[in-house]
Amino acid sequence: MATPAQWDAPLSLPANPTIQAGAYSLEVGAEAVTGWHSHDLHQLQYAFEGIAEVETATARYLLPPQQAVWIPAGVEHSTTLTHVKAVSVFFAPEMGLAAGDRVRILAAAPVIREMILYAKRWPIGRETTDPMAGAFFEALAYLVVEWLDHETPLCLPTTRDPLIAAAMDYTNENLAEVTLQRVCAAVGTSERTLRRAFPAATGMSWRQYLLESRLLKSMALLAEDDENVLTIAVAVGFQSVSAFTRAFGRYAGETPTAYRRRIRTGHAATATAESWTAELAARSVRRWSHQCDIPRAV
Repeated sequence: MATPAQWDAPLSLPANPTIQAGAYSLEVGAEAVTGWHSHDLHQLQYAFEGIAEVETATARYLLPPQQAVWIPAGVEHSTTLTHVKAVSVFFAPEMGLAAGDRVRILAAAPVIREMILYAKRWPIGRETTDPMAGAFFEALAYLVVEWLDHETPLCLPTTRDPLIAAAMDYTNENLAEVTLQRVCAAVGTSERTLRRAFPAATGMSWRQYLLESRLLKSMALLAEDDENVLTIAVAVGFQSVSAFTRAFGRYAGETPTAYRRRIRTGHAATATAESWTAELAARSVRRWSHQCDIPRAV
């Protein structure tokens, strides 16, 4: 198991107080778990490859490739990373972002994706300031604030209720064949009790939780595995491709095949994007800085 210092740094403000934003690159081969922790900084993490899951006291969030997770400063969380290639951009609260108080999953617009790539030029641990960095991170911060109004509901509730938590664990570990009867037998309660207790603790029925768990798991498999759609549908508990496709379309707004194609295309485009993003972003920052007349360095 990895530690937060290895996989989710930094946990506090940079040593140089004039540096208020910067990037942190991350590449994880096998599964790594950070453990529970919080940051003094706001974190925007974009996954170019692999799957990340972020758990807080109230919800569990899935971060598929080509999407980003926003974690406000001070929010206790634990992150599980599997074959992840990602870049995080950290912002100091002193920058004045309307960060909110909860984690959010965001569908990354191309311009923000490219800016996150370019942000690697200025690591959060750097020791010196750079006027261009100041303009760049100010521009990105403004875009992020607008972006926070367009979150993607890729999350499931969590709970401190031991009975409901056990039911959730059993459900997620047995998506292919789980039934209400089996989960009740596994956790030692009646179906009537679970039907009443589950929505009271989570705000959704157990069946809705099961459906969304299956769909979130399928999104991870579609992104990472080469199995065909039928095999993935059956692996997460659907009895037919048509039923899976209908449910997936209602939840994700596209078919499983279209989702996989988009995600895989995004993987291939990342290397190409890195080659031309630098000049494009530099020109954009120079124009933005000139128009807004921002002298401050970050």
